[in-house]
Amino acid sequence: MGRTLIIATGNAHKVSEFDGLLQGLDFEVASAKVCGGMPDVDENGDSFSANALIKARALREHAPADAWILADDSGLVVDVIAGAPGIYSARYAGVGASDADNVKKLMHVLCGVPHASRTARFRCVLALIDPEGNETTHAGACEGHIALQASGAAGFGYDPVFIPEGYGQSFAELGDGVKSKLSHRAQAVEVLRDYLTSLAEA
Repeated sequence: MGRTLIIATGNAHKVSEFDGLLQGLDFEVASAKVCGGMPDVDENGDSFSANALIKARALREHAPADAWILADDSGLVVDVIAGAPGIYSARYAGVGASDADNVKKLMHVLCGVPHASRTARFRCVLALIDPEGNETTHAGACEGHIALQASGAAGFGYDPVFIPEGYGQSFAELGDGVKSKLSHRAQAVEVLRDYLTSLAEA
């Protein structure tokens, strides 16, 4: 059995996604449930990196000493509105807002903004803590723009209005197969893979 990498989430879908993205590395991927669940945390950092580290550190306190901890924080960054919704992506329309609420607010804010000015990107930062307590962060991004109207039924969050660079359809239309290759999380995991591989070869 290899080393254990505990993902700072109780979301089984996200754990499964990381498990697939990290195939080939000497890790058994587990969810926060092995530590009794993800502790409540106040994500009050001022950046994706800060919030990812807050989550990783919170879980580290409950995890086995020999475990590795991985947390992520991600969101949508829209240039014309000074990087909003950014770290507030999940609660852009208020605490407890639905995906539809958040998308509706974004489209209202961008009403009248021309296509050329709707550049945006999904950003993801992964925070890793090793058994010795060393902390590193690994970032990825997916460039694109915000559509003039929502389209597509797949995906979640802002997927119906985000069109990745080089494509003419939204993430919600392209589906998981394409999204999994292009996504900000996939890009961040590639950076993480390179880091972990370099450690193994050192």
